[in-house]
Amino acid sequence: MQTHLSKRDQKHIWHPLTQHKLHPEMLGISSAKGAIITDESGREYIDAISSWYTCVYGHCNPAILKAVTAQMQVLDQVVFSGFTHEPAVALSEALIAILPDNQEKLFFSDNGSTATEIGIKMALQYHFNRGERRNVLIAFEEGFHGDTFGAMSVSGLSVYNGPFEELSLQVKRIPVPTKENIHELESLLGRLLQEHAVAGFIYEPLVQGAAGMKTHDADGLNILLKMMKANNVVTIADEVMTGFGKTGTYFASDHLTEKPDIICLSKALTAGLMPMAVTSCTTEVFEAFYSDSIEKGFFHGHTYTANPLACTAALAGIDLLKSPAMQANIQRIMRSHKSFDQELSKNPMVMNTRQIGVIYAFELAVTMERYGDLRDRLFRQFMERGVFLRPLGNILYLLPPYIISDEQLQRVYNSIIEVLEEYQQ
Repeated sequence: MQTHLSKRDQKHIWHPLTQHKLHPEMLGISSAKGAIITDESGREYIDAISSWYTCVYGHCNPAILKAVTAQMQVLDQVVFSGFTHEPAVALSEALIAILPDNQEKLFFSDNGSTATEIGIKMALQYHFNRGERRNVLIAFEEGFHGDTFGAMSVSGLSVYNGPFEELSLQVKRIPVPTKENIHELESLLGRLLQEHAVAGFIYEPLVQGAAGMKTHDADGLNILLKMMKANNVVTIADEVMTGFGKTGTYFASDHLTEKPDIICLSKALTAGLMPMAVTSCTTEVFEAFYSDSIEKGFFHGHTYTANPLACTAALAGIDLLKSPAMQANIQRIMRSHKSFDQELSKNPMVMNTRQIGVIYAFELAVTMERYGDLRDRLFRQFMERGVFLRPLGNILYLLPPYIISDEQLQRVYNSIIEVLEEYQQ
């Protein structure tokens, strides 16, 4: 259906992750509230993926809107080089209070790709400032860390990287740890650490988002992190997707005994209201840049670094995350997913179901392209049922807002069962 907004959109706008010759029309969205997004014709859809994992407290959350509205009457924007302000300082205190205990310093930026880009640059310059030339990075196969050049270099999904692979940083890829491969993986990592000057290891802790919410073993990841630390490799946890409650704890790194040196945050950081990112690090990392020599400083900056409105949104979001009501919601969704899995996993069309926290994913027992016709058909079938899901090839995943009602969640589950029944017929 071509709408007024869709026609106007086509004239000038270039959308992300879109081949416009194949998909020229975009659905016009006019409003959003709670777990519901509404198109310009008035049709409602349950946002079952929190709009790319951002609006976890619901769209237009009144507590966040109230805080940001008050802040914009006082201070909207100011340069963050040479100045500071209350929202940024208060957010630093609130974040450090919930981050893993070894995190002490925060560097603000604008988006998830940049958060990981900064983490990579910190790791490389950390060794440079200490007089070592280490220029190799280690990353997981099928990892995804963003679209800027450093982030893209360490990402292992060629559908995004193809034209640029020859221009990338030096990266060695390893499989994610499992109980079956951990001994072989230890040997492989040992050889890589011996043969290459490894600066950093970047990883999505416990669940790889763009790979299809693929999960891996916490014990195995702890072993790898311990080996990295023993070889003075800077460890970088990309928690852009996993952060702020999605795995059942504040951060996925909370499930691990080995804590990262650097953590990358964005998406749900500001509850989906405004763009912002944070890269946190240990005191040891920061001190490698702390010098009488200006050249050893970290010269990276953005115009909207630590924007006061974004910081205020993040502060309000953290208050919500820590509240007993929101924590109860997270546990409620986790229980619901577990119950749904007991039914869904028996379906012959379904394989490899998996859950961590509010994230639930499974694979259809069919082969399809990541952005092919069959995948597009699935997307349309869910939208026809008033549910916004975004399949990754044959992988379907749920990551609903924490405030989703039981009735709305059941509608999402029912839509999945109905679509599977159509395929079985």
